[in-house]
Amino acid sequence: MQPSPTEKSYTSCPLDHTMLAQQKTARVTEPASAAIERAADGVWHVRNFAAARAILRRSDTKQAGFKAELLERLPRVINLPLLYQEGKQHHQQRKQIARFFTPKTVSEHYRHMMETLADQLIARLQHARRADLSQLSMALAVRVAGEVIGLTDSLLPGMDRRLNAFFSGGEIPFSWHPRALASFFHSQLRLAFFFCLDVKPAIQARRRKSREDIISHLIAQGYRNSEILTECVMYSAAGMVTTREFICIAAWHLLEQPALRAQFLGAAEAERYQMLHEILRLEPVVGHLYRRTTADLHLTSKNISITIPQGDLIDVHIYAVNADEAVVGAHPFTICPGREIHVDRVAPSVMGFGDGHHRCLGEFIAIQETDIFLQRLLALDSLRIERAPSLHWDDTLATYELRDFIIALD
Repeated sequence: MQPSPTEKSYTSCPLDHTMLAQQKTARVTEPASAAIERAADGVWHVRNFAAARAILRRSDTKQAGFKAELLERLPRVINLPLLYQEGKQHHQQRKQIARFFTPKTVSEHYRHMMETLADQLIARLQHARRADLSQLSMALAVRVAGEVIGLTDSLLPGMDRRLNAFFSGGEIPFSWHPRALASFFHSQLRLAFFFCLDVKPAIQARRRKSREDIISHLIAQGYRNSEILTECVMYSAAGMVTTREFICIAAWHLLEQPALRAQFLGAAEAERYQMLHEILRLEPVVGHLYRRTTADLHLTSKNISITIPQGDLIDVHIYAVNADEAVVGAHPFTICPGREIHVDRVAPSVMGFGDGHHRCLGEFIAIQETDIFLQRLLALDSLRIERAPSLHWDDTLATYELRDFIIALD
């Protein structure tokens, strides 16, 4: 009996799948049979790749995640952050900003800086003999994203600590309760520190002399300081927080699996990138993408026609989408560096970077900085995990958080 094409693809992988680590970060076991379903609260849950791609690429849906609908209730903002823009405005702004994230720009402008910083962080680890990888990865991600954004003129060092304090506050629902008001005050105080110490000095420097970065671009478009601050927060969440977590989860898998680590260290750049995409497919940093329909949405799933009414909320489950066997083949919950994708023009990370007009612009920069750092980290012969990270979830960003990830050198 000949194996199916799916099994051929899987068994051709050079690694022994019985020895590979399984998925670490999923909060629930997704019901694969429920490709599209409407919950009792009216939210539509989508776990099928084809339906998810159709929804994310449609023009009759709008961003509903990352507190987009809270922003709509605030006083009128002239220039919405790119994350929340839709239609012609979004396409034009995205096209203009995309030049900062092309593979050529990233390699020519930022590779040397990434390599230098990675060497410094590794030297710090070698001197101390142990470190918290979540802190090392945050230092790397903040510096790299800061260069692209333009956050390079801080009045005091420690932008990574200020951002970490701001984002670690979590979601703060409005309430007149004294404890809630205190939490809100502290959150606004952290934001004020970030603006005064990091964002405002960067704006002032670029008003004097424009540079090739996002803040300079926003100033040229007439953005106000408050609008630039909002963009900086959004880019910090997208470019710093998520990359930090991805570096940690990739290192966790590679350190636990000697064969995978050896393959990564011996591989050419293209193969290493493919391995990192496969890890992101298994462990998507953003686990849910939310959209709200602006017109009745007609879909077909498993030969059944479904209409999602105008105004309904859709939750696209990225973990489930990335495990759709029609796309990724058999054994979707293990890492297979040689995995064959069975649908044309689908990224090896599937929807790890999203899809459609809100797909993450920073894909290449995130993969490149992760690769540069992990090459150096994993090459340390006596490196080991002293304490596996604690795992938490941020419901506002729909991400996981890995903290207290202690690595050590013998």
